[in-house]
Amino acid sequence: MSLNSSSLCAALVATVVASPVVAQEQSVARRWNEMLLESIRRDFARPTVHARNLFHISASMWDSFAAFDERADGWLIHEDHAMADTQAAQEEAISYAAYRMLKHRFAGSPGFPVMSPQYDALMVSLGYDITNTSPVGNSPAEVGNRVALGYKSFGLADGANEANSYANTTYLPINPPLIVALPGNPNIVDLNRWQPLALSFFIDQNGQVIPGGYPPFLSPEWGRVAPFAMDASHRNTHLRNGAEWNVYQDPGAPPYIGGVGNDQYKRGFEMVVTWSGHLDPADGVMWDISPGGIGDAELPADADDYDWFYDHLEGGDIGHGWKVNPVTNLPYEPQIVPRGDYSRVLAEFWADGPTSETPPGHWFEIYNHVSDHPGFTWRMSGQGPVLSELEFDCKAYLALGGAMHDAAICAWSTKGWYDFVRPISAIRRMGQLGQCTDPTLAAFHPLGMNLTPGYIELVTPETTAVGQRHEELAGHEGNIAVRSWRGPNAIADPANQTAGVAWILAKNWWPYQRPTFVTPPFAGYVSGHSTYSRTAAEIMTLLTGSANFPGGMGEFHAPANQYLVFEDGPSVDVTLQWATYGDASDQCSLSRIWGGIHPPCDDIPGRLMGFQIAPRAFNKALELWHPACVADLDGSGAVDGADLGLLMAAWGLANGPDFDGNDLTDGADLAVLLSSWGTCQ
Repeated sequence: MSLNSSSLCAALVATVVASPVVAQEQSVARRWNEMLLESIRRDFARPTVHARNLFHISASMWDSFAAFDERADGWLIHEDHAMADTQAAQEEAISYAAYRMLKHRFAGSPGFPVMSPQYDALMVSLGYDITNTSPVGNSPAEVGNRVALGYKSFGLADGANEANSYANTTYLPINPPLIVALPGNPNIVDLNRWQPLALSFFIDQNGQVIPGGYPPFLSPEWGRVAPFAMDASHRNTHLRNGAEWNVYQDPGAPPYIGGVGNDQYKRGFEMVVTWSGHLDPADGVMWDISPGGIGDAELPADADDYDWFYDHLEGGDIGHGWKVNPVTNLPYEPQIVPRGDYSRVLAEFWADGPTSETPPGHWFEIYNHVSDHPGFTWRMSGQGPVLSELEFDCKAYLALGGAMHDAAICAWSTKGWYDFVRPISAIRRMGQLGQCTDPTLAAFHPLGMNLTPGYIELVTPETTAVGQRHEELAGHEGNIAVRSWRGPNAIADPANQTAGVAWILAKNWWPYQRPTFVTPPFAGYVSGHSTYSRTAAEIMTLLTGSANFPGGMGEFHAPANQYLVFEDGPSVDVTLQWATYGDASDQCSLSRIWGGIHPPCDDIPGRLMGFQIAPRAFNKALELWHPACVADLDGSGAVDGADLGLLMAAWGLANGPDFDGNDLTDGADLAVLLSSWGTCQ
């Protein structure tokens, strides 16, 4: 399978799709999902908001489908209608619900003038009347309009503050902004807390210019938003400045410099610096990036026990790849490329911008491509009857959307409460303070960086002498130098130049990002990419019944000297390859370390959250796809003689099966059981 559509790219490439309209044979749910993904690409980059949009619009399509299914139940809207042509009714109701929701949710989007006519055109092409706005009645159009109206009302009261453009009501940053254009970080108040940036202008990950510079923290209060498959038992509530802060799937505090976890804090941010030194394809380091060379990494079971998982100096994790393709049982063909090309492509592919559907939408795109594969089976979890594409898509979008929404709530409620620092703030400040290794050397400070020969060093007169490794840093003796990516200021023409890796002052360190973006406008702990991706990988496994991509291989091709946006490259063709959905998720998480966005302490807790979020969301979706059969007393999946025996054994008792609520097992209950005989409805 080749995931080679531009919407999966993390860069502006020549193959950008101009229209989201897809082939006629794809389900109507898929066609509206493509409209939704394109709408997200043209909107502001707001992963929480769009996870919610993906869920609410997917759920509105599901509720419309379920309204004309004799067994399924809606998530928000519960209706039951019968039509002679069930699928035609479902398609019509789905279309009206999705159309109304898209018109509502993206009305304020910068892309709305482009997308709104496309919504209209799709409705017309499907033969539907866009002037039919009535929610009164039981026709498919009226049901779809009514479902959309229900979700619109729900969205205005679900805690997201949609009516006020999702503005924060409580959160304020504790630190003054970091002026990125100046060296160091002299004004930070608390090195454990998030710090906004001061930029001349900010362009978000979808390429939208944000007036007034760096935007405020995105969604720190997202713990107030109504989830899909979580309840009060899944959250802790904390107090700060008189306000309550809900934290779902609370992972506990991150490591703190000068406090609990001091060594872990430093080692993690120092690893980000070290991996930044891998972003040079000319350093001679070659890797086999096929699934035979990387992947199949066993994750830590404990969020605090992860030091062994990463190769701190050379990059990557403990995964050594698969001996054979788990599907074909044949060895994978090696793909030997420069580590500097692999790490840069990985960082940009998973960065989800510009022109991106954001991380949660990225996994919808992956699902769509997987379902297009000739080897894909339309059996839920790989078992049971073959479903129509419409039914499978509606079910899949509900499960994936609900999971992505819950992942956003878990990750961003954690971000809002713990308010943890980003690498650019921590690294620049620690590098400015000095080194903490040897109190007898210059620039000693207990909150400084650990010296690691070849990676993090003290600049001295000897090292800046002519011909020595720090020669270009002459005049900065007594400062801390790191061997890292040189930053965007070293590139005059990103289309044709690379910054390369060199010894630079730690206080001038940059993440591998565009100079108009630098780092996301919200706290680091926990990684949203890690949480979304591990959640989605587990959902994909549950949906398909296999951990493997179809054929045992998922791919994305990045052509030489064409793909990268932050700088020129890659220097050779690079094809990202994954045997399993988990391997893709793992590479996504590692990409954020190479990209300078997260240290390990942000990463592993997010991945572990995903393992908890996904099965809970899938089981919730399963309840809606196949509501529990009230008359199936033994849980066999069918109403039969065994259930009749259980009911008759309790005849006349007050504590037996009671379907009609009269606190007695009697003839009314027998009638319910017999009416369901042989089925589970």
